[in-house]
Amino acid sequence: MNTNKPMWGADDRATATGMKSNRGKEPSIISSEPALRVVMRRLRAIMADEGDGQSRLDKIVRQIAGVMIAEVCSIYVKRRDGSLELFATEGLNADAPHNTRLKRGEGLVGRCAELNEPMNEPDAQAHPAFSYRPETGEEAYKSFLAVPVQRASQVLGVLVVQNHTQKEYLDEDVEVLQATAMVVAELLGSGTVAGSDADVEGAKSQNAKLAGEPIADGIALGHVVFHEPRIVVTQLLSEEPDVELARVDDALTKLRASLDEMFSEERLMVAGEHRDVLEAYRMFANDRGWVKRLRDATQGGLTAEAAIERVQNTTRARMLRQSDPYWRERVRDLDDLSDRLMRIVAGRKSGADDPSELPDDTILVARTMGPAELLDYDRTKLRGLVVEDGSGQSHVAIVAKALGIAAVGQVGRAVEHADTGDAIIVDAEIGEVHLRPSPELVSSYSDKVKLRAKRQQRYDALREQPAVTKDGVRIALQINAGLLVDMPHVAQSGADGVGLFRTELQFMLADRIPRTDNQARTYKAVMGEAAGKPVVFRALDIGGDKVLPYLRPNVEENPAIGWRAIRMSLDREGLFRMQVRAFLRACAGDRLNLMIPMVTTSAEMDLARAVIDKEIARSKKLQKPLPTEIKIGAMLEVPNLLFELDEFLPRVDFVSIGSNDLMQFLLAADRTNARVGARYDVLSPGPLRALLSITRAAERKNVPVTVCGEMAGTPVEAMALIALGFRTLSMGAGSIGPVKSMVLTSNVAEVTEAMDQWLASGVLDIREKLVEFAKSNSIEI
Repeated sequence: MNTNKPMWGADDRATATGMKSNRGKEPSIISSEPALRVVMRRLRAIMADEGDGQSRLDKIVRQIAGVMIAEVCSIYVKRRDGSLELFATEGLNADAPHNTRLKRGEGLVGRCAELNEPMNEPDAQAHPAFSYRPETGEEAYKSFLAVPVQRASQVLGVLVVQNHTQKEYLDEDVEVLQATAMVVAELLGSGTVAGSDADVEGAKSQNAKLAGEPIADGIALGHVVFHEPRIVVTQLLSEEPDVELARVDDALTKLRASLDEMFSEERLMVAGEHRDVLEAYRMFANDRGWVKRLRDATQGGLTAEAAIERVQNTTRARMLRQSDPYWRERVRDLDDLSDRLMRIVAGRKSGADDPSELPDDTILVARTMGPAELLDYDRTKLRGLVVEDGSGQSHVAIVAKALGIAAVGQVGRAVEHADTGDAIIVDAEIGEVHLRPSPELVSSYSDKVKLRAKRQQRYDALREQPAVTKDGVRIALQINAGLLVDMPHVAQSGADGVGLFRTELQFMLADRIPRTDNQARTYKAVMGEAAGKPVVFRALDIGGDKVLPYLRPNVEENPAIGWRAIRMSLDREGLFRMQVRAFLRACAGDRLNLMIPMVTTSAEMDLARAVIDKEIARSKKLQKPLPTEIKIGAMLEVPNLLFELDEFLPRVDFVSIGSNDLMQFLLAADRTNARVGARYDVLSPGPLRALLSITRAAERKNVPVTVCGEMAGTPVEAMALIALGFRTLSMGAGSIGPVKSMVLTSNVAEVTEAMDQWLASGVLDIREKLVEFAKSNSIEI
């Protein structure tokens, strides 16, 4: 909002006295100067007054009700159990404060707190989430506007205004209420409001075991260090926009420079999937839309700090309205970048900026954390990570894996249970966190850590040994890659080749579509780094959650099953042909293995092959050198193909199972969504039977079949795949050692017979059966 000009014109002010507005909405605020300035001036006066926190809350609701011409203004405070207690009100019954409490998620107020976004309802009582509380007297009011009161990404309460008349509040009303919420958050967070901070359940001196979800494998023993990157903004308005704009521009320059320096760390330069995350993160930091919104907010009269927070909150709310899980990770990146930029503007350091203050066995505990924030910390002192949110596919988890840090996510109320300096154990094998553990437990886990170290030495010793089972079956173990810097991992891990090379990353990191020559040079370099070992290139898989900055995004309700991968390539045939031309040029004199992603039907595969054949014919006509052999395969990740395998398989030279998408579609569960993560079990009977049908059909048609999703990278799940008939598995480079160890101690005939019996007899918990089988047969998992 531009605070340098009046918010309302003459017509708008007339509307408040009864005339109809051309905008179809009735403004709530009447003022000859910008409403935000009026509100902030009065709030500053309230905060400067003497009196306790409760009296200040009472004054705030009276002032906001007056400024916004609202008949009701109320403040609800969130308690430790998630409930919301009415603390102050102007307009509701006088005895309602401290006697009205809403359960977690109850009513429109609870919904606002849970969703962490504004609720603007012209007729609140007609909304299905409306909760009637007779002691408040709010049944007389129709219109309802609520905004969350949040501090350091934590919702502390909800600020509400209501009116008798049925109307939708304006965007300006929302902004004024959000600005007020920032002040209320500061007041609640200061601890001056008696009763706003309920006692933590259980004394912090006692031992505590917290359950979570493993997001980066490992075990760590150490001491708690809190990660608190957020800065609370108290100065909102500025009389010198040019000065504030210069502060923002200077901070953006320093932010980008710090990211470039951070991502040049040697260990990160040669790692795998995390590199894609960090490059996408850096692209976000250079996003012109984000920068423009920051500049506009500053030029509108906000301080640099307030502009950053304002843009962060509005962008976050817009992102969270998207249904695709891609945007949930983008929200974490946004928070990380905004917090980092805020610290630069404010001249503040994070807890990571002074390594001398960190204990040598630091375990970070955080409500949330972005990937770059984790990289801020001294790796030599960092042992583990505990976060209250985050899944195994979150960006911070991917970076934690690359750094070898044990991490557990989804640990509810970890921050409240811990104290700085507490002894802590992070068990990221099973997803447990032990606070203030007993000496016996520390001793037990110390032994576990020693055993893990010996196991890793054993994996290193297996590097040159082929993966052959005890009954003589050779299993090919390959890696997944996406950038040239990943290729050294083929030799370092002892892999048999590259089962999946994601070509879209080259497109995502460029500022324009890479030309054919540039693509060909990259693919040729990949083949050279493979040193004669096979490489399977996946054709361009963009769309959905993979957006190219130079192509107009296609807004879709459900991008995971929208216009993406081969669907986009066939519609934009020129882009597809350019890439095929680059493959043919790069693999001239060598073998080309080309895989088509997201194939839905056999007919679609025919169309893809027709495009490839055109390019082969063109190269022959121009007498261009060609690959010695061309194998065209497909990723099987759409369930529809399960029902036309006999028609589909003769059309391909090989098939690779994209287990991530295939299982997600079969189970109707987003694997990145913590709320349904428990339902995403790839070892359920249904998905295993689907995989078995593929291997049997492929055997009948004599078509090689592999698995290249995450399922292949876990020893127990890899053992299941081998039992189902798969003989080639592709995975992250770090999984080669554990999976190879499992293969070397397995007997294929025995595990296949057991799997057949379980599937035939209707066993439901096959994961448990596999673990028991491995233990009884001395298979290393």
